[in-house]
Amino acid sequence: MSQPIDKELILKLQDGSLEALGELYDQHRRMVYRTALVITGDQDAASDLLQDVFLRLFRFAANIDSTRPIEPWLYRMTTNLSYDWVKRQSRWPRPLEDLVDWLAIPGRNPTDTAAEWNDDWREVQQAISSLPLAQRVVITLYYLNDLQLQEIADILDVPVGTVKSRLHYGRLSLRHKLGLEQGAARGWTYGSS
Repeated sequence: MSQPIDKELILKLQDGSLEALGELYDQHRRMVYRTALVITGDQDAASDLLQDVFLRLFRFAANIDSTRPIEPWLYRMTTNLSYDWVKRQSRWPRPLEDLVDWLAIPGRNPTDTAAEWNDDWREVQQAISSLPLAQRVVITLYYLNDLQLQEIADILDVPVGTVKSRLHYGRLSLRHKLGLEQGAARGWTYGSS
């Protein structure tokens, strides 16, 4: 999707177009849902947050700069609402379920059988769920949504160094939890920051 299309849709949205909201929803719903799901670990919450993000998009359309891409705004809103949801729960989210379709990234799939693949994903999902919320968000945005460090810093409104630190400690925790102390195993790899 290109920025000029976003610009046109945002301008229409600012004029009150529900059709423009629908088009933006169709283009970005998967990214918003996936982000909310990984942060909250709850499918119902992710569905509710998806709706809430787009309701807020419509409500605050007049405040959105149409010359800038909409994705950072959507990521920030999704992340903030997901943080709030997790804090209200006053518990760590339960293990993630049924994420393979959203989390699968080309080139990272193990070549084992489907059963082993599902077991691997369950293990990864549980490891991600057990991370502190700040690390979980950064891991989600970096690895699952393929955002750059500066983009994550802008979305979270923190310095790039903070993003790097959370990513570093999140990686260490994941490597430890997944038994990957010496790097990659079973087809899982970690990129460099």
